[in-house]
Amino acid sequence: MDGLMAEIRQTHVARNTLALWFLGQNGWMVKSPGGTVLAIDPYLSDSCNPSRRGLNLARQVPLPLAPEALEADMLVCTHSHKDHADPDTLCSCARSGRVKAFLGPGDTQVVFEDAGIAASDCELSWPNRGTEVGDISLTGTFALPTDPGDLTHMGFIVQAGSGPKLWITGDTAWCDLLAEAGLKHLPDAVCLPINGGYANLSHWQAAELVRRVDPAQAIPCHWDMFADNSCSPHMFEASLTVKGMREKYREPVHGQKMVIEKR
Repeated sequence: MDGLMAEIRQTHVARNTLALWFLGQNGWMVKSPGGTVLAIDPYLSDSCNPSRRGLNLARQVPLPLAPEALEADMLVCTHSHKDHADPDTLCSCARSGRVKAFLGPGDTQVVFEDAGIAASDCELSWPNRGTEVGDISLTGTFALPTDPGDLTHMGFIVQAGSGPKLWITGDTAWCDLLAEAGLKHLPDAVCLPINGGYANLSHWQAAELVRRVDPAQAIPCHWDMFADNSCSPHMFEASLTVKGMREKYREPVHGQKMVIEKR
């Protein structure tokens, strides 16, 4: 199961690109031309199952990577929900020592502490705050929280040098300010939820965000992990088609490398 991690270690990333691997839900591995590796919202367990609300939240996607095998210069969480700041994955990372640093907004810091991660390895982030790790710069972006249990949701712009800007929005409800936040950075590619469940962007709202921000590539996520919180990515493709942007659609395949380029 550590074959994916071996592939990431061995991958050479061309100048002015980023390499991106989809882990499922909003989980991503990112590698830069300088060899810096980020893990973003890795959900590598079944910790959401069983659901306290009686939903079917059993994991539907096979583990692409064992949590104890995860290696990264930084693990980034967009918010504290279990499928984004997964306590089981974080506990494994704390024990393995293979992740050098952990970054996230306010409510994630408690999850990091509960997972046994040293405070000295944790860093607080918020929208518009910049963080440097290796040759990668991370800039926090606005996200509209989807429930009152965590009001510190956010996304991130990922960029290496003058290379492409990758916007990972994280979970977010729709509002005009979300599009304004995207326009501030003009990302070359965006990874965004399309499932519409429990206040997240619907496939139609996600397509509208793409229309307003106009990235070259639109990559759907958060559609695959749970039977009771899913959406066919084809519906996002259809919504982009209706809005005249079918050419922007890129469907991620679990564990397969994508190359992010400048427009």
